[in-house]
Amino acid sequence: MDIAFLVAPEGVEQIELTEPWQAVEQAGDTPRLVSTKPGRIQAFKHLDKADTFDVDATVSDTSAAEFGGLVLPGGVANPDFLRTVPEAVRFVADFFDTGKPVAAICHAPWTLIEADKVRGRTLTSWPSLQTDLRNAGAHWVDQEVVTCTEGPNTLVTSRKPDDLKAFCQAALDAFR
Repeated sequence: MDIAFLVAPEGVEQIELTEPWQAVEQAGDTPRLVSTKPGRIQAFKHLDKADTFDVDATVSDTSAAEFGGLVLPGGVANPDFLRTVPEAVRFVADFFDTGKPVAAICHAPWTLIEADKVRGRTLTSWPSLQTDLRNAGAHWVDQEVVTCTEGPNTLVTSRKPDDLKAFCQAALDAFR
């Protein structure tokens, strides 16, 4: 099964991309890097440039129908950029509308807010997003990982890189 990893051309927190990517590969699935532009994306380690990664598809060239699930890595700049790109927001919304699982970590729920997909859902995030999420109708909790099935799909969320082990396991469980 193919799993989409949606990231901006720059700003994704590298470890929040690479650890779930490796978990998906180890589970026997195929991770595919989706972005808003073709070419390569620039990952970051906090505020410092890290590695670059090849884009497999753009949001305008693919759809949720091609994937079994979606991973939204964090980093502050990554979801902040994605929520300004209508095609990226539509791509995310389509996973909810078609009942496919979504896993979002750290600041990634900003994109979910823009897609209007957190209302009535229980989730966690980087703590600074809690007011934004509550204002968008979500029930925010401070937990390592939250799996919410109170909606059209399964939504897995975690707070930060320290939660990656639990996040990866919960995401894989949701993709099954």
